[in-house]
Amino acid sequence: MNVNAAPMIKDCVEFHRTTIGAICDQFDGEVQTGPFGSQLHASDYSDEGIPVVMPQDMLDGEISCANIARVDASHARRLSQHRLRVGDVVFSRRGDVSRFAVVTEQEEGWLCGTGSIRIRLNFPNLDMGYLRHFLKRDEVGSWLLYHAKGVTMPNLNTSIIRAIPFFYPPLNQQRRIATILDKADRLRRKGKRELELLGSLNQATFLDMFGDTVRNTKGWIEKPLAAYESFLTSGSRGWAKYYSAAGKAFIRIQNLRNGDLSTNDMVFVDPPQSAEAERTTVRGGDVLISITADLGRTAVVPDTLDGQAHINQHIALVRVTGINPIYLSMYLASAGGEVQFRALNRQGVKAGLNFDDIRSLRILEPPIHLQATYAARTTHIRKIIDKAALAAMKFSALFSSLQSRAFSGQL
Repeated sequence: MNVNAAPMIKDCVEFHRTTIGAICDQFDGEVQTGPFGSQLHASDYSDEGIPVVMPQDMLDGEISCANIARVDASHARRLSQHRLRVGDVVFSRRGDVSRFAVVTEQEEGWLCGTGSIRIRLNFPNLDMGYLRHFLKRDEVGSWLLYHAKGVTMPNLNTSIIRAIPFFYPPLNQQRRIATILDKADRLRRKGKRELELLGSLNQATFLDMFGDTVRNTKGWIEKPLAAYESFLTSGSRGWAKYYSAAGKAFIRIQNLRNGDLSTNDMVFVDPPQSAEAERTTVRGGDVLISITADLGRTAVVPDTLDGQAHINQHIALVRVTGINPIYLSMYLASAGGEVQFRALNRQGVKAGLNFDDIRSLRILEPPIHLQATYAARTTHIRKIIDKAALAAMKFSALFSSLQSRAFSGQL
């Protein structure tokens, strides 16, 4: 194998350059594939016993116990050559080959599972924190994917793992790098967790105010969506020819997310002056619904896009009166809407929704002032989320910057 086929780093004199395999050879280490299916069957797993580390248990360089499989002690003894020690590294052998985890004292004696590869370096002058941060680098993941075997699914073998380029400074510098990156990584993870929690706040607020929308626990009036519709249409077909670097936004299914409109991955069009273009132009407060593929994704058009965007053929636009559009969008994204979309989809047989399907959707109607209160709260929550997202981006950028500097000898 040509290790230099996809160079990972530039030369840096402060670091000793080697490979994982060379370290194993020098310090009597090893790279070993986990047990195959013939050695460990599905029937061998149990609710209690010794944890078995699979690829799905490797998250962000650490082992997650959330859904870990287990085997009883008799199987663990039979597979003793796959026992893990502190400092071992386990990699995913197939699929997402960048998944890995460093074994800590907590996981001492657990088993390397099917679909995994274990690295045992036995290198005395190596800090485990430094090793974890080194392997988390995008350059390592890209190198592994470049060298992985297989066309439909990437696969690693022991030869590829042994060939991973590795470099390290003296032990005291390793510890210094690990300490700095640990602090930056904690900030990055904290920002990510806060953003995830805030992301569920809208749904929690909706549930608190309006109850279970499937069982209608608060006894709200129910009406068909047709009772509120003032205009209903779907988007234009064949508008790829109008794509441009700038112009009006062109809203696609991927921009509809949990009742909100995401501007990430937005494309733009330079449309013609025509009745078709006028028909598909959005207005502030329009409710958008995906009507093909992933049915029932919704969003409300913000006032900032009034007259400045169009929808594609996979989206329906509903302009409503007598109901708050923000409430309506979140209702359709709630369990009450989801169960109706599933029924209309007929277990995936139906190709999409037509206008009669949309008009027939049953909507719970709380008092309009309560809908307005929810809309005001969710707008405030969105502002908080936007601030948290900006902070999370800054923490992520800080970590990436420190990581780059650390492994180029500039930290």
